[in-house]
Amino acid sequence: MKETWYFLNSGYCSPSFNMACDEALLQWQSEGLIPPVVRFYNWNPATLSIGYFQKAKEEIDLEAVKRYGFGFVRRPTGGRAVLHDNELTYSVIVSEEHSKMPSSVTEAYRVISEGVLQGFRELGLDAYFSIPKTEAEKRQLKSPKSAVCFDAPSWYELVVEGKKVAGSAQTRKHGVILQHGAILIDLDDNIMFDLFKFPNHRIRNRMQANFKNKAVTINQLLGRTISMEEAIQAFRNGFEKGLNVRLQPYELTEEQLEQIKQIEIERYANDEWNFAK
Repeated sequence: MKETWYFLNSGYCSPSFNMACDEALLQWQSEGLIPPVVRFYNWNPATLSIGYFQKAKEEIDLEAVKRYGFGFVRRPTGGRAVLHDNELTYSVIVSEEHSKMPSSVTEAYRVISEGVLQGFRELGLDAYFSIPKTEAEKRQLKSPKSAVCFDAPSWYELVVEGKKVAGSAQTRKHGVILQHGAILIDLDDNIMFDLFKFPNHRIRNRMQANFKNKAVTINQLLGRTISMEEAIQAFRNGFEKGLNVRLQPYELTEEQLEQIKQIEIERYANDEWNFAK
């Protein structure tokens, strides 16, 4: 018998709701109120999220974020900045003690990311994990040169045709793992690079050219435009296969939505949280 996990498809939500919902799911999981959850979501408006440890005012052109009408939020997870626009975002919330979860952070990352990998294969794309091999690559993981997520390497990089196709970050709190990540469907890298601060144009141009060599979207790989419904179906199947579970649709109760709203007010809709560093 396959274990049943919850599947929550939140659709298009505000940046503060998206982060508060992930945190609430982690809290409920730690209290034993819900089984493990796979959640899919999108962003309204399109949003720049930054990692928990990033320095917003130093690294991000906040005027450009405002000019484009994008949302802005600090994630509870580490990692680099991500522009959430034409993408599918996923989160997985599961106890550290779960039998499927290795104790090592990087190995748990690989197990959870297997769901994403299988999702790409559902779309007919030959995704695989690329592991940093040289000491220089491993050193760069500890101090990436760029503030841009898809420009920075990570353990068990998910790649297709040698290019990065998804970026994920993880945190652990109250004995629970929260891993969430961005699956690129399409991307305008000119707009994305407008959102970051660079010492000069030459460095920006070099980093943008470098980015094009490192990252790729689903639409580019398939040579066609896929719908969000098609992406959701493929990655839902992928998580069921990759984690060997059955995903049962779940809807949040009014009481749960109220708890999420409280977390939004305390943190993710609060400038003190978002611009703290």
